[in-house]
Amino acid sequence: MAVDRVPVLKRCRSLGMDPIYLGIDKKSNRELKRANRKVSEYGLQLREKQKAKFIYGVLEKPFRNYYAKASKMEGQAGTNLMVMLETRLDNVIFRLGFARTRREARQIVDHKHVLVNGKCVNIPSYLVKAGDTVEIREKSKSAQRYKDILEVTAGRMVPAWLESDQENLKGVVKELPTRDEIDVPVNEMLIVELYSK
Repeated sequence: MAVDRVPVLKRCRSLGMDPIYLGIDKKSNRELKRANRKVSEYGLQLREKQKAKFIYGVLEKPFRNYYAKASKMEGQAGTNLMVMLETRLDNVIFRLGFARTRREARQIVDHKHVLVNGKCVNIPSYLVKAGDTVEIREKSKSAQRYKDILEVTAGRMVPAWLESDQENLKGVVKELPTRDEIDVPVNEMLIVELYSK
């Protein structure tokens, strides 16, 4: 399986984004030394795509498949793409506050700690639907790991489209998110322009 091993803060610096969107509180002390060159239109579009891929931890081929699906759905392709990325199971676990970062959420799902509607799901890219119940399985709930995670994520805001029960490590997807509820610094219109060339 392909794994992105680029240091997170270095990647955030190169994409010009804040590591807080990944659930990381650290700040890089270094400044990016970039010549004052004018970035081309293609360069801007590519950077937006790389930002979205990096934030959600998606590789190129699956990302392209998401775009292909999003463009066939009714409505705007860019908005559909962002909603699909936001409703990935690993992202929902992160948003509910059951993981410190999306990478940790992905590992939790991979290790079969997550139940969706009572069934074990170990596919991080599983797309949840409105009305789905997502919870950590009984056997894992008492683990020290989750107590530590809840201490760190206690102050994190849970989006309005999710309902979180921190004590029972359980959450409900009330509805699919709208673009306004997705607080990711990505201009999806540039991604659509990039793929529609």
